[in-house]
Amino acid sequence: MNIKELNPDSSPQAAFGARLRRSREDRGWKQEDLADRMEYSSTHISSVETGRKLPTLRFSRSADRAFGTEGTADAFERHWREIRHGSLLEGFPEYVGYEGRAVEIRLYNIGIIPGLLQTPEYARVLADSAVRRGAITPEQADERVSFLAERQSALARPRPPMMFVTMDESCIRRPVGGATVMDAQLAHLVEFAELPNTLLQVAPYEIGERRTFDLPVNLLTLPDRSVICYAESQAQGHLDREGTSVVPMLTAYHQLQAEALSQAASVTMISQLRKGTP
Repeated sequence: MNIKELNPDSSPQAAFGARLRRSREDRGWKQEDLADRMEYSSTHISSVETGRKLPTLRFSRSADRAFGTEGTADAFERHWREIRHGSLLEGFPEYVGYEGRAVEIRLYNIGIIPGLLQTPEYARVLADSAVRRGAITPEQADERVSFLAERQSALARPRPPMMFVTMDESCIRRPVGGATVMDAQLAHLVEFAELPNTLLQVAPYEIGERRTFDLPVNLLTLPDRSVICYAESQAQGHLDREGTSVVPMLTAYHQLQAEALSQAASVTMISQLRKGTP
């Protein structure tokens, strides 16, 4: 494929490839020269430059070493992460970076089980549904599911964070994926509640106007005890690190916990739902 046939606007990976080629040619390097510096074959370099092969994290970091762009705003690794998280809402990839080192995680969700508590089957049903609606591509669906698995595994560390999860009752009553998927998901919630570092609560419909949030909210306490908040709507996410706006969110979360069912009562509601009783 010659240079004229390479369209940077055709796809995110094509834009990455075009930038790689431009950086190489600006230095007067042939593909073989870059291949030697990156410890890849010239065929691999060509495939990435023409958008036929997706870049990887290792490839991107190697490119940064070759071009001297490590840790900069123009780093190839940063470009790669933008491609990788292209199906995620604005602010969310940055939030996940904090999530992996938080000492306390507080979650509130409406309508669906929070991602960190989803089973792979439940997560796959949601992703496939988005594909059928035309909201994302099948490749982006695979990325969502694998990305969620990475987030969940990052919390299984020697000193896991304390996790407070409050779910609107709609989360456990909304059927997703059929009886088998839902039963396994509800069983997973019960298992989650048994862990020593978790607190699971259901905010029942009966609290009515006393529900303090109308949108999903994530609150993280970091090792330095600072708190950040991530909230999202259907089409936009927002990460906030300013104490003057985050502290009221934390207060509202505590007020919601006071109105929600206890963990024991929440587990009882989930278990009754699994048995098909009201």
